[in-house]
Amino acid sequence: MANHALASVATRLGARGYGIWRAWLRAKGFGILFLARASGRTPPKVISSLPAEKVANDVAILKDKIPDQSHAMTDVDYHFSNLWFAAHANNWPLATFYWNESISHMKWAVRIIPVRKDAAGQEIKLGDILQAIENSPYMQIGKTIEAKDLAEFEKAYRFTLDGCYSCHKAADKPYLRPHIPERPASSMINFDPHADWPK
Repeated sequence: MANHALASVATRLGARGYGIWRAWLRAKGFGILFLARASGRTPPKVISSLPAEKVANDVAILKDKIPDQSHAMTDVDYHFSNLWFAAHANNWPLATFYWNESISHMKWAVRIIPVRKDAAGQEIKLGDILQAIENSPYMQIGKTIEAKDLAEFEKAYRFTLDGCYSCHKAADKPYLRPHIPERPASSMINFDPHADWPK
């Protein structure tokens, strides 16, 4: 039971939080148990004899510290908003960065809550929706950035927002209606590709 709970937390954390979590496990004295279980090896008896209550309590603490899905989506909002302005500044390396971060954080959001239920109790698999958006020929933002094609970028960006909204509606959150950003989410990053300061 405790091992199943540990595996569940590992899935929710994903790659981004794994290193921090592993360090925390080691500090708490049962990292060897988790790592041994993950590798399929038999954990040492001294470690496997940890009280189930202690493990359950520590898992509960970890679950309480894991960011919720809205936190990950706030990051998506930040990166995807900045992406629009990086492309319009013809700062294509910066646009590539923000596009990659947007995708990474969308996947993180799906790992946090991979399945939601709508008002009728039907399961909504968010990973399937994200994959459909990623695979769509109209949502090839990465390719438009590589081609440095602003007109096609704008089309792909708008189509992606349509896809985002379809996911929001499927999750019974039609009030989360995205739109083209009016200003960058960051007030600190210089979007000018020809900026000469800081050196």
